[in-house]
Amino acid sequence: MKKLLLPILGLFLLAFAVVNGDFQIQGTANGLEGKTIVFRKQDEKLGLVAVDSAKVVNGKFSWKGKVTEPEIYFAEIKDTESRVAFILESGKIEITLLKDSIGSSVIGGTQNNKDLQGFNVKAMTISRKIQKFQETNNEKMQQAQKSNDTATVNSLMKEFGNYQKELMNMAAEFPKKNPKSFISVLFVDNMFNAPEVDIEEIKKVYNSLDAKIRATKPGLKVLKKIQDYRSVNIGDQAPDFSAASPDGKTISLKESLGKVTIIDFWASWCGPCRRENPNVVKLYNEFHAKGLNIIGVSLDKDAAKWKEAIEKDQLAWPHISNLMFWDEPIAATYGVKSIPATFILDENGKIIARDLRGEELRAKIASILK
Repeated sequence: MKKLLLPILGLFLLAFAVVNGDFQIQGTANGLEGKTIVFRKQDEKLGLVAVDSAKVVNGKFSWKGKVTEPEIYFAEIKDTESRVAFILESGKIEITLLKDSIGSSVIGGTQNNKDLQGFNVKAMTISRKIQKFQETNNEKMQQAQKSNDTATVNSLMKEFGNYQKELMNMAAEFPKKNPKSFISVLFVDNMFNAPEVDIEEIKKVYNSLDAKIRATKPGLKVLKKIQDYRSVNIGDQAPDFSAASPDGKTISLKESLGKVTIIDFWASWCGPCRRENPNVVKLYNEFHAKGLNIIGVSLDKDAAKWKEAIEKDQLAWPHISNLMFWDEPIAATYGVKSIPATFILDENGKIIARDLRGEELRAKIASILK
């Protein structure tokens, strides 16, 4: 369940634009004498990329230079996965790394870092609840998965999802209370990642932002998303699509339709998807002979890992992918912003349900193929 939290926190680590200028980082890192602090930035295609580094001397480290526009960076303790996100922007930036509690490290100095720090403090309260939930229920979850106790798995996942919603709601409220903050436009952008995208609410919050904020690069990016947004709803005809299977054959949705069809958006790197796969395999084995078809659409970017996951999880139905990660065009067509995501179609290709899991999904399929 820990993997569920990470994508959520990652939703807030995006870049935004402002004026050019000099930056100076003044860092404190007690207990890390002689260690190297690596400064990394997020590259959409390459992941975290090292840009520069600084050594801790007398409990201090520093870095200075010029910045053309603010963006999210990470101060990482070399050879570890301990890192703190901060906004690299013009001005004096302060970072205090806490060796034994890296998640409680403090950023500040510039206004945007103060804003992010304020949000982080509140988010940490929810994170502690999640950590406690994990410690209390991880063993219970593992036992339920081994015994195929889907009722318990679904119950735990639902409870865990409530914490996710709490964090998402907090992020959604931030721009309403802070319409002049640069951070606000990042959280409006984040609203597109909700399981159920409310485009009218996004428009409302976006339009409430200060005009200067809407005119920034991230503001214009959100505006374009609003203009380009396409919603696929229950009752709509499912848009047809096609892509390559693991063996290079082109497979389309149209040729994959059965009496009932599940479009399953997933990826080998998606922990919740992999945990749900045993339930989907069981469902497929039970109902395929009666007319259930499934077509898996992967948001993978590594073909080898995609194929390995299909084989390891014993996913016997057709699979396709453009291997474009979150730029997967089929996911964009269906407005998929998080995975796992499912669309259930009738024999004519009309969407009759979406995002059902476990027993709820089985009950829906059983009612159609009874």
